[in-house]
Amino acid sequence: MFSHQYVTADQLAGFDKYKYSAVDTNPLSMYVMQHLWNKIVKVVPLWIAPNLLTFVGFLMILWNYLLLCFYDWGYTASGIGYQHIPNWVWISAALGNFLAYALDSIDGKHARITQSSSPLGELFDHGLDSWTASIFPMSIFSIFGCNSGDSALAATTMYSVTCIVLFTFMLSHWEKYNTGVLFLPWAYDISQMSMSVLYILTAVVGVDTFHKPLVFNFYMTHVLITFLVGCSLLISVPQTVHNIFRGYNQKTLLKPSLYEGLLPLLSPSLLCFLLSIWVAYSPCGILEKQPRLFLWMLGVTFSNVTCRVIISQMTNTRCEVFHWMLFPLILLVGAAVSGLLGQVEEITFIAFTLLTTAAHVHYGVCVGRFVQGKQLSKHLNIYVFSIRKRYAD
Repeated sequence: MFSHQYVTADQLAGFDKYKYSAVDTNPLSMYVMQHLWNKIVKVVPLWIAPNLLTFVGFLMILWNYLLLCFYDWGYTASGIGYQHIPNWVWISAALGNFLAYALDSIDGKHARITQSSSPLGELFDHGLDSWTASIFPMSIFSIFGCNSGDSALAATTMYSVTCIVLFTFMLSHWEKYNTGVLFLPWAYDISQMSMSVLYILTAVVGVDTFHKPLVFNFYMTHVLITFLVGCSLLISVPQTVHNIFRGYNQKTLLKPSLYEGLLPLLSPSLLCFLLSIWVAYSPCGILEKQPRLFLWMLGVTFSNVTCRVIISQMTNTRCEVFHWMLFPLILLVGAAVSGLLGQVEEITFIAFTLLTTAAHVHYGVCVGRFVQGKQLSKHLNIYVFSIRKRYAD
């Protein structure tokens, strides 16, 4: 039942040849944060596996998100006249976000110190990052809500911003798919620090402060949107385009044609296109009815697509043309917007969301090591959550 091979023989062979190559030119990272991380990593016990640090950081982000779900499922708690989220939740979010940021920054350093670096560790790290990329904005949205008058975030705005954030994350791995080098995005460190500060600010001044205009009719919500979109369009996209063109001019790109180079962008683009059609033409207004669940489904599906791209770029193998989740999604969107689903559109959407979440977790478990799908960790002769090598019995 769980024996499906998510990693092909060619990809396993590619992991044997894999060499990590990354470039970090972010001034905030190079001149400030790296000094802090170098001090923190020294206090981490040597018996702790780097992947355990990565996973604990992910659980912190997930726990903070689940807390916000409990207090603000429909993104209404920040609205005027509603019971607001307790301040301790924002403090928890700030601490959890920064600690997760720290753990994500030192796991690679700890792996090198313990001589336990492996392709599995990088895959595990970036795979979880692809999931948290959607959880970050979905958590921030609770500060502003969707029913706060002029300062509110419309559900369609939340959806658009989440798509932009996810594509910004994908660009780094698409870039590496073509160049063989991971150029660490400047937006990551800036956004992590900004989110932690914003959570603390929310705990101190309260969400009602953000309902008041900063100047004229310009609200904190507009600052958030401008910041998120600006980081993508003015920092991440230009960096990626520059690095791709430099590789083209130097004739160092790994892919032989424009089609092969653009292939990783096909499935995520089609995913967002299909979901945008659903958002625009849903008879029941599915996004407005279930904003948090819809964004969750978007994030989970996008993460699974991204994980396949990450494996392809790490193993220098051809990316798949269409992700399998797109086929049932095409049928679902077609049935929904045509009115064929009628009153069961919402319950069908919930069932699809549960399916995609279960499929994504199953994929991660099988590829990583757990249960019966031990393909990659067994091939690389290592354990996922232990620095002890796996020896033949």
